[in-house]
Amino acid sequence: MPPMNPEEVARLIRAGLPGADVRVLSEDQTHFSARIVAEQFSGLRSLARHQMVYRTLGERMGREIHALSIEALTPAEAGG
Repeated sequence: MPPMNPEEVARLIRAGLPGADVRVLSEDQTHFSARIVAEQFSGLRSLARHQMVYRTLGERMGREIHALSIEALTPAEAGG
């Protein structure tokens, strides 16, 4: 499997969380950090938010994506 890049990870997250503002960074194409601002996170605790993000990436987690640091915020929490 080819390595993932930040743009592809962001595209997958956006596809699973329509309307989300997603920014993904990576220095090695296997360890990523993501900042996701989505209305869908409203009323959810951190664990549930992270699970939503992991679901958008499916089987790629643990394969092409070895680690993902997630900052998951609602628009209000992000100051928007």
